[in-house]
Formats: sequence, C-alpha cells, structure tokens
Amino acid sequence: MPKTTQLRTYTVRDGLLDEWVQRWREEIVPLRLELGFTIGGAWSDPEHNQFIWLISYDGPETFGERNALYWSSPERKAIGLNPDDYLVRTEERTVETVY
Repeated sequence: MPKTTQLRTYTVRDGLLDEWVQRWREEIVPLRLELGFTIGGAWSDPEHNQFIWLISYDGPETFGERNALYWSSPERKAIGLNPDDYLVRTEERTVETVY
C-alpha cells in the first residue's frame, strides 16, 4: 500500500488544550509509533483552541485498517482517554506530498 498521510485539526474544549497536548504526547504518540504510524509534526493554536497534527502510515495494510487496529487494541482501551471529553470538533484530511 502507498503511504497515506492525514492532516488532522482538532478544536479542543475551552481550558483543556494544554492537558490534551500533554496526554496526546504521553499516551497517544507512543502507541501510534509502536503500531507503525509516523508523526510528521504537531502544533498548538491557543488563539483558536486548536491542535493540528500530521499522521502517516506506510505499511502492508491501508491506513484505515491500521487505524482500526489502533482503536481496537487493548493498549488503546487501557489508556482510558475518550476524545469526546476534550474535542469539540475534528477534521481529518488525507493529503499528498507535492514538495
């Protein structure tokens, strides 16, 4: 399968952006990396309560299949992090590298 990259923009509940970033870094990133994803960068936009990041997968499965594995994994369930507790809105775009 070809490499797939998603640009994800999350609008975070008022007052929770710093906590979301900390939990994302400490809990989500290690598991994503363990499962073969790569993180192309992450940015915080406090003025708009937004968190933006790039996530890619380049492996034998599709991005969707690998993402489903992430969500169904016992490790993800053990984190106990419900995105709905932090995120008001999520936007995911599949993007292609042009430069």
